[in-house]
Amino acid sequence: MKRSKSALLKPTALALAMAALFATAAPAGAAEMNVNIEIPTLNVAEYHRPYLAAWIERADQSVAANLAVWYDVKKKDKEGEKWLKDMRQWWRRSGREQQMPIDGVSGATRAPGVQKLNFGSGKGPIANLAPGDYLLMVEAAREVGGRELVKVPFQWPPKSAQSAKAQGTSELGAVALELKP
Repeated sequence: MKRSKSALLKPTALALAMAALFATAAPAGAAEMNVNIEIPTLNVAEYHRPYLAAWIERADQSVAANLAVWYDVKKKDKEGEKWLKDMRQWWRRSGREQQMPIDGVSGATRAPGVQKLNFGSGKGPIANLAPGDYLLMVEAAREVGGRELVKVPFQWPPKSAQSAKAQGTSELGAVALELKP
């Protein structure tokens, strides 16, 4: 049995129309999270870059996602990992269960200044973030220095563009969160 040329094209046209529909629908649900973390310049005799952990916490204080863990990755025999427990809140909630380094999350300590983290909802640490109320948690600890924890509440996914900010007082400066639907 011989099919007409137009009959052969109909399934292809339908497939193309469906693909176009899904391609235009996908970005509408793709939310974005941008985090700026200020590491202040401190005027101290012995300065060490802070260890820092940034994570997302649920209302029950469980960890929904680890966003960043910065520590001294170059120390011999993984010596830098032993000081991760100085970030007490992160360590108790998630750190002790982690196998370092965490791909795409952990890295070297950062210099003073504003450090930027960007995440898309379809990939990385927030790929499986369920809708709900959360806290962005940022904790820093510094050798011959102090510790500080800053919390920024937010809702996921954002229905409209949102921004929130919290101010540290010693080891952290401003922590800013920007969400885009």
